[in-house]
Amino acid sequence: MSGVPPLRDIHKKGVFGNHHKQEESHLLKISENSKLKIFQIVQYKKSKIEPKGIDGLKLPTTSLTVNSNSDLTYSQTRVMWSGPRIWIVTSSKPNITDMVKESFNTEDFAVTDLSQSRSVIEIKGKNAKEVLKKGCPLNFDDFKKNNCAGSVFHGITVLIDMVEDDPDTFNLFCLRSFSESFYHAITDSALEDGYIGA
Repeated sequence: MSGVPPLRDIHKKGVFGNHHKQEESHLLKISENSKLKIFQIVQYKKSKIEPKGIDGLKLPTTSLTVNSNSDLTYSQTRVMWSGPRIWIVTSSKPNITDMVKESFNTEDFAVTDLSQSRSVIEIKGKNAKEVLKKGCPLNFDDFKKNNCAGSVFHGITVLIDMVEDDPDTFNLFCLRSFSESFYHAITDSALEDGYIGA
């Protein structure tokens, strides 16, 4: 059984905003990424083991860090540092749930499937950072590929993951209950540059 994507009836496809006299290849692309499985992994305070990682990836130990495998398709696995001994694992691999169960035992880790409680918006294009600057206090000039950070966008709590830098591509995570407001905030901020709803 699969869930209903949070933005199924909200996300519009087409070309919007200031797109006149611009080539389509220069426009931002905004889409819902509803294929990702999302897990929060928390290592218990009493646990003494060294986490072995998942899908060939070590768990990052420094803030803002993302480890990802070299598969640059949408099936790549990404492990984001979310806090001391806390990680977010995302992947669209069909067997990721089994991999999580094998990698993190219940005696040492609390594993929570967040897939149905989060909305993921992908924004891609050379002006993606400029759009994010309009509503988020992070310093995006220093943000680079495989960085992540928790912040707010127009008052909505978000997790920002920079997936690629050619062109700039971000996965933006928010609570499902805020997905419609977040979507409208992002798309309104993108109107000045023009965008394609994909």
